[in-house]
Amino acid sequence: MSAYGQPRFKNWDTLKNQRHGFSIGYPNDVFEQKLPPTTDEGGIFFSKDGKAKLLVGAFANEGGNSLADYREFLLTEHYAGAIIDYAPLRKRWFVLSGMRNGEMFYERVSFTCGGKLINSWAMLYPVAERKMYDRVVEAVARKYTPGEGQTGTCD
Repeated sequence: MSAYGQPRFKNWDTLKNQRHGFSIGYPNDVFEQKLPPTTDEGGIFFSKDGKAKLLVGAFANEGGNSLADYREFLLTEHYAGAIIDYAPLRKRWFVLSGMRNGEMFYERVSFTCGGKLINSWAMLYPVAERKMYDRVVEAVARKYTPGEGQTGTCD
């Protein structure tokens, strides 16, 4: 614990995606990848107790969706009925955070390469463990870099 009673995360692993160029660090004392990824677009990590998930990925924006359209899609299809408590929308990224059915969620989506690539990560966790997982969200957010292709130049 830190001096302020918040957990410190000492041991980190980093997922680096060669195809899309994103990287994300996560505390390996909280999350682990239980199954190998089935594609090279991302991965799913589970908390040691199986109650929380960290989903990470990037994929081509084949439909040419705008950032606002994709945000609306997520709100309608993934978070319908949710209570949204944080939802900044910027020029190239947005966050959706809130609660639904006893579960907290935080999803960060970035459009890179002129909107041709969608990068995202999401954390889902029990409301009852919000105090601890909100700290994990903050720590992971600082270790996330959206990708811009294999060379970093939107190739």
